[in-house]
Amino acid sequence: MSSTELRHTALDALHRSLGATMTDFAGWDMPLRYGSERDEHLAVRAKAGLFDLSHMGEITVTGPGAAALLNFALVGNIASVGVGRARYTMICRTDGGILDDLIVYRLAEQEYLVVANASNAQTVLDALTDRSAGFDAEARDDRDAYALLAVQGPESAGILASLTDADLDGLKYYAGLPGTVAGVPALIARTGYTGEDGFELFVRPEHAVELWQALTEAGEGVGLVPCGLSCRDTLRLEAGMPLYGHELSTALTPFDAGLGRVVKFEKEGDFVGRDALREAADRAASHAPRVLVGLIAEGRRVPRAGYQVVAGGEVIGEVTSGTPSPTLGKPIAMAYVDAAHAAPGTPGVGVDIRGTHEPYEVVALPFYRRQK
Repeated sequence: MSSTELRHTALDALHRSLGATMTDFAGWDMPLRYGSERDEHLAVRAKAGLFDLSHMGEITVTGPGAAALLNFALVGNIASVGVGRARYTMICRTDGGILDDLIVYRLAEQEYLVVANASNAQTVLDALTDRSAGFDAEARDDRDAYALLAVQGPESAGILASLTDADLDGLKYYAGLPGTVAGVPALIARTGYTGEDGFELFVRPEHAVELWQALTEAGEGVGLVPCGLSCRDTLRLEAGMPLYGHELSTALTPFDAGLGRVVKFEKEGDFVGRDALREAADRAASHAPRVLVGLIAEGRRVPRAGYQVVAGGEVIGEVTSGTPSPTLGKPIAMAYVDAAHAAPGTPGVGVDIRGTHEPYEVVALPFYRRQK
């Protein structure tokens, strides 16, 4: 197999049979959209959407020293996560730069599932392997052991409940439990990247097609539609959720990204990046150089990543992500801007779009928050 050949998920043929537009995403051939990305987006907000996320990177960490290894390797307090719960966290370099943001599920007393972004899965695996020296624990590449499906949206709980006897009512946000969905063994997690209630289902690849089909049939009467990566991006952006390579990078620490809360200095023992992150925390407390904010367009032109944010003829920041917002009906963006211009309602802020300074309103993130 050549190094440039795209990887395919277990659902590849099914996506093509549904007429999906496919795209290269982090070395995987993934569905971008099936029809209208706007319709897919709005279906998730109002009803439900079904996603193939099998490109995500699963790494299993096991052994008596698994908790201690993850506490050392990651910035969060993973040892305090109860069995059946999950935590959003990050893995950083010694200089505090973000290697990736992660979700870690504690499956058993000595077993964790670390889920990395597709583009960083090998980097995270390598880092965990390197950092495991001296710990009675092992990091195992399980990317080929899982397919990952997500059902997201207000109708998702009802759809899933019709296919499982697992206690979904008792399953909290950022928790997971083993169960059976449509006869398929699965790890059922109440997590997602859309700003809606929803579930992510980790199953063996050979079960992916039958589970997709069962979910599709169960959701027919309530408006479930297949959804691609394009609407996944617009949904997460409206919900103010960062995307690695846009809002997060090795050039930024969690404190630069406004996510310093994930760093737990109070946990027992040392961890990679502690000293650099302490300095970053002190800097952020005294004078954060730039702050991640939301921008809402007054006009119709869409900002893109890399566009300059301007005020008073000066460059004050840079757009990290931008898109037309189906929910708001206007273009929106996330951007890092100088702290002096970061307060919601700051006047005179614009985005340089091909030489024209288009006016934008500075707002607090997220743009969209679901009704509980």
